[in-house]
Amino acid sequence: MNKYLKTMKKNYLYGIMIVLIIISIILGYFLYKQHKEYTTAMQNQYNLALYELVDYVQDVENYLAKATITSTPEHGAETLTKVWREANLAQVYLSQLPVSSNELANTAKFLNQVSEYSYSLSRKNIYNEELSQEELDNIKQLYDYSKELKNTLEQLCTDMNEGRISWDELTKNTEMAFATQVDNLSTATFQNLDENFGEYAGLIYDGAFSEHMESAEKKGLIGDEIDEEKAKQIAKEFIGEDKIIELNSNGLIENGNIQVYDFSSKIKDGDTNNPLTISISKTGGHIVNMNYNRDVQAEVISQDEANEIGKEFLNSRGIQNMKETYYLKEAGIVTINYAYEQDEITVYPDLIKLKVALDNGEILGIETSGYLNNHTIRNIPEIKISKEQAKSNLNKNLEIFSEGIAIIPTEWKSEILCYEFKGKINGTDFLVYINAETGREENILIIIDTPNGILTQ
Repeated sequence: MNKYLKTMKKNYLYGIMIVLIIISIILGYFLYKQHKEYTTAMQNQYNLALYELVDYVQDVENYLAKATITSTPEHGAETLTKVWREANLAQVYLSQLPVSSNELANTAKFLNQVSEYSYSLSRKNIYNEELSQEELDNIKQLYDYSKELKNTLEQLCTDMNEGRISWDELTKNTEMAFATQVDNLSTATFQNLDENFGEYAGLIYDGAFSEHMESAEKKGLIGDEIDEEKAKQIAKEFIGEDKIIELNSNGLIENGNIQVYDFSSKIKDGDTNNPLTISISKTGGHIVNMNYNRDVQAEVISQDEANEIGKEFLNSRGIQNMKETYYLKEAGIVTINYAYEQDEITVYPDLIKLKVALDNGEILGIETSGYLNNHTIRNIPEIKISKEQAKSNLNKNLEIFSEGIAIIPTEWKSEILCYEFKGKINGTDFLVYINAETGREENILIIIDTPNGILTQ
């Protein structure tokens, strides 16, 4: 009996040990999983902060570039206020990166100085005082440094995405290239700026105007309301019934800017996991957007040919007098912005985007919401100042390449008739818009000519 009891006791202890080991394994796995989820969540947060930082530094660079050529205090005040705002937001996201403040002290100082200096100059502009040449030179210097900072941050993003650097390494290794490169902004840059702070101490893919106005009136959305069956038939005709394997309805989408019937379609010889999507407006049965992605193996169509294919396509759909403006080419597909043209005046609010495949000219996408929101025949206001008068309001250093007239949208959902001047200053291309009635400088856009297309910011 004693032997039996000893055996039972021994087995009991073994059982307890096994149970404890199992519990330890489960607990360890749970803690490991929880730690991994926490680590992933933190890395996602760091990634988001980095991408936001890059975006805001890019905005600082763009607005500083515009500030170097603005010729009126009104527009200068607006631009410099945007620099102040974007630089402040960049500082917020910089502080969220897992790198100590000592390592990024000069970067933080740079953003802070940009913010304070631009704010002080915007106050000067608001009081209708023009900036001195020295102040414009200071802005140009800040612009150059902002480009350097943006390039370093973009390289960090690339290194992160391609696995050359991880957040763990960056946190542990404070001597990495990023910590030194991004903090390489010379403090001497700010010496001549500090003197100016005292006086004002009490007081920053798409084409031009692609974020077009959304109109409550929907001037281009003409016609009677249609039902889903009619919309489905319009979608079939637009896609081509011979291309469709099946067309499925996703119902009426009512919470967008334009109410649409939404459909998805499997296409013959296409990727069944990558359907074509198309939306038809409830009012009038217009194509609001259509998108289909496929691989383009070879580019045999030139940009000029793609522009003409797009215009012919729009003409065949009854959309005439459209002029190509800006474009972006990626993976054998070019996205082209077309603006309406009336009496040789470019009407930017009436915008349509087309995706054209460069292997066979197939239209792979269309987006018409700008056109449907705004298109109408305009009563063009009288031009009250001459082109030469408008030119006199430009920055004297702007080398002009082309001139025209355009209607542009404003942030207040109105439209302005402007002279449009394309030119270059300090190696950067710009579009400058001068009000054709008042001579006021209304807007400045930066033209970005890349290997993949011509864009604006």
